[in-house]
Amino acid sequence: MPEPKPNLYPAFNIVRLSHVEFVVKDLAASKAFYVDTLGLQVTHEDGERVCLRAMEERGHHCIVLKKGAEPVANVLGFKVYQEEELDKAKTWFEGKGLKTSWVERPHQGRTLRTTDHQGIPLEFYFQMERLPRIHQKYALYRGVKPLRIDHFNMFSTNVDRSVEFYNEMGFRLTEYTEDAQTGKMWAAWMHRKGGVHDVAFTNGRGPRLHHTAFWVPTPLNIIDLLDLMSTTGYLANIERGPGRHGISNAFFLYIRDPDGHRIEIYCSDYQTVDPDHEPIKWDLKDPQRQTLWGAPAPKSWFEEGTTFPGVAVTEPELKAQPIVAP
Repeated sequence: MPEPKPNLYPAFNIVRLSHVEFVVKDLAASKAFYVDTLGLQVTHEDGERVCLRAMEERGHHCIVLKKGAEPVANVLGFKVYQEEELDKAKTWFEGKGLKTSWVERPHQGRTLRTTDHQGIPLEFYFQMERLPRIHQKYALYRGVKPLRIDHFNMFSTNVDRSVEFYNEMGFRLTEYTEDAQTGKMWAAWMHRKGGVHDVAFTNGRGPRLHHTAFWVPTPLNIIDLLDLMSTTGYLANIERGPGRHGISNAFFLYIRDPDGHRIEIYCSDYQTVDPDHEPIKWDLKDPQRQTLWGAPAPKSWFEEGTTFPGVAVTEPELKAQPIVAP
């Protein structure tokens, strides 16, 4: 697939990714992981759910933990520029033959619920309850010192089709991996907020959520988290890293929460604000595309992910294989 041209005037305008809602089996265990270990801040708590935000965020939540029987990702959330963008989004999704509805969401204003072309549940809002700033309340910093939610990565059965759909929504391509034999995309990174990505797509059984990422101040924060996890009962939850990606140039660590939801800790990528920013192409067989330095990704990283409720998972159309650690 040729690189899509930047869509600078989409049908509706998205600011950035915003939040994810995870279903977790043990709310107390999940809260302990995200609050005491990672360092997210509690903004609401009751017997059924816990809402969390990172240190730079003024919005009420970036993660909602909801008690349930099966660990799934209920919805991925995005913020739009203005209230009227929600009506434009409703028209656009319905024009694609996708169902839409207005839903009531705690701590959010009017919220549009829909899906992407694969069936991934999405919601869009303009207003979320604003909270006092805490980014200079250094006594609150702990764990990995997460500053903000950074991106979602999703398994896609056809990455080219995902790129086409999200490009129509105004997401701009920054980097991608191409399978040289077929000319098809194996993975792609797309942004709205001026970093390397708000969303990414990885070829695989899908649709599933591969990971949710948080931005941290420095690589040393990741080293501190590794020391903490390895001495507080979370050694087995460290899945991959630390290392540096070739794609994005980011320093990274992948960990799993108590239910298996994958979290990436991430820093040091680069700015992509310019509208004529040129995407970077990588070959699937280049060993430095996924890991500039560090151990290759394990098999679990390519095969395991979080499902979406009621969304069937199917095999990918592209059968190309990247480098996998033994």
